[in-house]
Amino acid sequence: MLGMPFLENTFTNVKWMKEGSFMSTELFNVADIFGENVFNDTVMQQRLPKKVYKNLKKTIEEGTELDLETADVIAHEMKEWAIEKGATHYTHWFLPLTGVTAEKHDSFISAPLPSGKVLMSFSGKELIKGEPDASSFPSGGLRATFEARGYTAWDCTSPAFVRQDAAGATLCIPTAFCSYTGEALDQKTPLLRSMQALNVQALRLLRLFGNTTSKKVTPSVGAEQEYFLVDAEKFLQRKDLIYTGRTLFGAMPPKGQELDDHYFGTIRERIASFMRDVNIELWKVGVSSKTQHNEVAPAQHELAPIYAEANIAVDHNQIVMQTLKRIACQHGMKCLLHEKPFAGVNGSGKHDNWSIITDDGINMLDPGTTPHENIQFLLVLTCVLKAVNKHADLLRESAADPGNDHRLGANEAPPAIISVFLGEQLEDVMEQLISTGEATHSLEGGKLETGVRTLPELTKDATDRNRTSPFAFTGNKFEFRMVGSRDSVASANIVLNTIVAEAFAEACEVLEKADDFQKAVHDLIKEYATENQRIIFNGDGYSEAWVEEAERRGLPNIKSMVEAIPAMVTDKAVRLFERFGVFTRAELESRAEIQYESYAKAVNIEARTMIDMARKQFIPAVIKYTKTLAETVLAVKEAGVDASVQTEALEEITVLLKEARAALAHLEEVAAEAASKEEGPVQANFYYDEVCPAMEALRKPIDQLEMIVDKEAWPMPSYGDLIFEV
Repeated sequence: MLGMPFLENTFTNVKWMKEGSFMSTELFNVADIFGENVFNDTVMQQRLPKKVYKNLKKTIEEGTELDLETADVIAHEMKEWAIEKGATHYTHWFLPLTGVTAEKHDSFISAPLPSGKVLMSFSGKELIKGEPDASSFPSGGLRATFEARGYTAWDCTSPAFVRQDAAGATLCIPTAFCSYTGEALDQKTPLLRSMQALNVQALRLLRLFGNTTSKKVTPSVGAEQEYFLVDAEKFLQRKDLIYTGRTLFGAMPPKGQELDDHYFGTIRERIASFMRDVNIELWKVGVSSKTQHNEVAPAQHELAPIYAEANIAVDHNQIVMQTLKRIACQHGMKCLLHEKPFAGVNGSGKHDNWSIITDDGINMLDPGTTPHENIQFLLVLTCVLKAVNKHADLLRESAADPGNDHRLGANEAPPAIISVFLGEQLEDVMEQLISTGEATHSLEGGKLETGVRTLPELTKDATDRNRTSPFAFTGNKFEFRMVGSRDSVASANIVLNTIVAEAFAEACEVLEKADDFQKAVHDLIKEYATENQRIIFNGDGYSEAWVEEAERRGLPNIKSMVEAIPAMVTDKAVRLFERFGVFTRAELESRAEIQYESYAKAVNIEARTMIDMARKQFIPAVIKYTKTLAETVLAVKEAGVDASVQTEALEEITVLLKEARAALAHLEEVAAEAASKEEGPVQANFYYDEVCPAMEALRKPIDQLEMIVDKEAWPMPSYGDLIFEV
């Protein structure tokens, strides 16, 4: 660049003047800044006494209790390190059931000394435990409103970090959040419980296969993040985007995504500058931002990290979402994380890439080069099939979100029907097992024939990919594609970890009693493959034929959030989660209540926003325009010229205006009725059955009006303005 030699692993930071010339060029090595604001293992080794470091590592790796004396030393060094980074405050950073992160900032300063000076202090007790007001967070009835006490508990398995933003520098300590009586009020606590359960049962399985070296098994997760970027000035002219995160009105522009020219297209300068700054911020706090590109829809993009342990990956994804929104504002844009911000174009989700890794580097989902001979892998695979088949409803519920109702099953995202894609190679192995009881061969990948001599000969995989599958095997992991773009990936991984732990436990119970292990494991693989083959589907998940086929197979087709929520509190679900100590019945019932409440509140806000926009913006704007049009008709007629075109336009607009006014009145009526319904499933279902259709009925005539009313008279930016002018 600019005649300068290429520097490996070097990131170029270029600042531009208004004229387009360079102001300055800053070169730096990514490796030098990666994790510089993280209290990671390297920092701990450098700053902690050997004994303290050893005790902390034992707590992280084995779950042993951390004594207060050791915690005091860690807290002191963490404080000193953070102050060196410019930190003045610390916060216990946690994931309540609001869908976003929460934090309360405390400064390091102590009470003033007689001299008037203050000391900077941070104790082990302050590190380990915080006490935010639990009454202000959703609890689903677990706590009375007047019961305020809640605790945050330091999750030492997820490293602390210093975040630098407009508030200065803040030490962020990842924590769990529990009530005074011990119930989980967050996403982190049950996630850690589910990881424990999977670890115990996976080790149990490995021991049966003679593995005596692995000491810990961890779910590994990589969460891809999709998002939209729009111009901030245009965003602020749309009350629907401000209040709900999505457009409640809007006609499609002449061009959408028909040409497929945005996907993997050249990244525009403004977006590239934004992505650069996002990467820098993420790298500093140890988030391994790896891949970035344009997504399918105009103004849509994606960021993907490298894999990490599940709880760290969940924290990292929350950091990613926060960073995307913060940096977008700095670039005069707004980041939209809603699952469906624009009707008619692709929505946004997250692909949750999930695998199972031992502490000594064994991927239990790696089939190897000859999967038909890899008995351990085949058992793990069929256990996963069993888990997904048995608990498809729970897996679907883990991705339930009001925004996802507009996305799932819409020929742009995975269908609402849970199925598993294995690919040709593994499907063939499964068919051999089912038909003969044993697998004798695996399909080979072969060579890729390009027809061009100058291109190198490429070895292709034995299996293609299927982008229409909600739960797809992709080489050495499963990719769960249903998670919504705003959602924490914690819920999906809690369910995945727990249902697979159950399948492992049930397999172990059989194999531990077997006289002939080899025969028993072969029989069990065949049994699981046969009993759960209905969940395997390698075809087009978007087709109507698959919907019909899925119904014949008896697979659930859960189309909405309100239909999905009951899965949380079935006897089957309660037995599952209580057996492995992930949730109690009370915790599950509370979460179901919160889900119903959040759905009702989300739709209520959308309905009220639509009413406000229609009543105060659209209808007055159209009335004003009809007045102008009527005056034009009269003027043309007075001039003795044919005014049929103007009259026809006026008549068409008037008809649609009348339709919009009637739809508005109906929406106001059902929205008021919804607010009076009994809270919980009754109210949530009424919003889904009555209010949502009424909202669509109001949107239809107004979107039609947008297509025929003078653009200058339209009160807000159009879809074209939003997605093509950023």
